[in-house]
Amino acid sequence: MNPGDTQRRPWIVGVSGASGTPYAAAVLRALLAAGESVDLVVSRASRLTLLDETGIAFRDAHWRDDLWHWLGRGADGKPGVFDPDVSDVRYWAAGDLAAGPSSGSYATKGMLIVPASTACVAGVALGLSKDLLQRSASVTLKEGRRLVVCVRETPLNGQTLKHLVSLDEAGAIVLPASPAFYAGATHIQDLVDFVAGRVLDAARVPHSLYRRWEGELGSGSGGGSGSRGD
Repeated sequence: MNPGDTQRRPWIVGVSGASGTPYAAAVLRALLAAGESVDLVVSRASRLTLLDETGIAFRDAHWRDDLWHWLGRGADGKPGVFDPDVSDVRYWAAGDLAAGPSSGSYATKGMLIVPASTACVAGVALGLSKDLLQRSASVTLKEGRRLVVCVRETPLNGQTLKHLVSLDEAGAIVLPASPAFYAGATHIQDLVDFVAGRVLDAARVPHSLYRRWEGELGSGSGGGSGSRGD
């Protein structure tokens, strides 16, 4: 769908400063592969994490090129593993509180926060709206749209657990970044894709990122789940 189309209803993807930028990359690639439109919000803190984990400096003025290089990397950091089509991504600066997603009248399908830091979780739970990422999440909740919070932190203290309960009670889906091993993972990308796939499951977006459980013990042993990181 053309980003200028008035019928466009994107998923907002918010990337906070927690470690786990490969999770965000996998979710973004899968959404785009499924034909979904994406509105992207990258927090200021997440830029530091992205630079540390990938070596990519995410710049407002060159966001499309930086995004393409980011999404092209495998979870192991190898460049050029994927060839993403980022033509249907719209980027909003985190400090732009007049952006489309800051208003409930801006039509979206919902929002995915991947990864979600404990600071981001607290801000959304308390309704602080200190930047566009938190404001977009608050709008998503008040409009009754789907909000998936992929929290990436361990251990979790009592205050963060209370904030997560508050988000659950407000209607959000709390989805810890917890990889599973029954799908026969043999590469880092397999583990990343499992978490990304669970995020898309929560968003009800079809994908083929991991091998689903079929009720047979041992069905995942002896092979990978179709890793694209070789």
